Amino acid sequence: MSFGRNSARKDAIGDNLPLAVAVIIFTVFGLSLGDALIKLTSGDFVIWQIFVLRSALALPALLAAVLIVRPDLLQRPPALIWTAIRSLMLVAMWICYYLSLPHLSLAVAAAAYYTLPIFITLFSAAILGERISRLGWAAVALGFMGVLLILRPKAGDFNLYALLPLTAAMLYAASMLLTRTKCRAVHPLILSVALNIAFIGVGALASLLIGAFVTGERDGFLLAAWAKMGSSEWVSMGLLAVSIIIGSVGAAIAYQIAPPSIIGSFDFAYVGFAVLWSAVFFYEWPDMLTLFGMALIVIAGIMSLRQ
Repeated sequence: MSFGRNSARKDAIGDNLPLAVAVIIFTVFGLSLGDALIKLTSGDFVIWQIFVLRSALALPALLAAVLIVRPDLLQRPPALIWTAIRSLMLVAMWICYYLSLPHLSLAVAAAAYYTLPIFITLFSAAILGERISRLGWAAVALGFMGVLLILRPKAGDFNLYALLPLTAAMLYAASMLLTRTKCRAVHPLILSVALNIAFIGVGALASLLIGAFVTGERDGFLLAAWAKMGSSEWVSMGLLAVSIIIGSVGAAIAYQIAPPSIIGSFDFAYVGFAVLWSAVFFYEWPDMLTLFGMALIVIAGIMSLRQ
């Protein structure tokens, strides 16, 4: 019976490509600015502190929005198991991406991460049964060349952190296909609530385990103790909460109302914003080879869209 209701809601949701494109561009603007702030404060906060406090600030606002918009949504949501799996995949994605930021420039991490349309193309074929044309395979090869130009791995001098944005891209692509196929009947506000609950749960559990089992000096973005919170720290955390609300709600809306292969290409606006924030906040300017690699990845994304 509930399956019939869920299917009816899913079928009732029509695609709205112009709205989805506008939403995803605004979403990546907010997320890129939040990620720049994460990189800026990575020496002050531990990742688990960000997860817990950021979502603790975001969650009341999201629940208030649910009560105003659709109070009935607080009942048991459809696709509960799939929503939980999607949330944990996105938490794992953010862990991988955030851990790379202290070790890579924001522009390089963003460019490596935005191999996303390539993985959406591959996963759409593997999971949804979509056929990959010759143009699609050419896009995959071109995107891979772009990644090599940006990361330029050297034998004996390979930076393992360079793999983290690529892993994050795979997790994000899989989670957005899940959003489209299994969680399309779930309201975006509920998807965002579930994601922020997952952030709090994972962050709190990790903090407890690290405190209980990690002995000796604790430092770094992963293992350090929580930082003391003053007024400026709370302002930073509030801005991060706004960013995650925009990101979690916006991505859910965009990928529910338009095909992932199309929205994934417009997701590329993040790369441009990342280059901008790198220059503004960190005075990091990509060299010519990196810019060429970024261009190849963007072209590959457009080719993925055309195929």
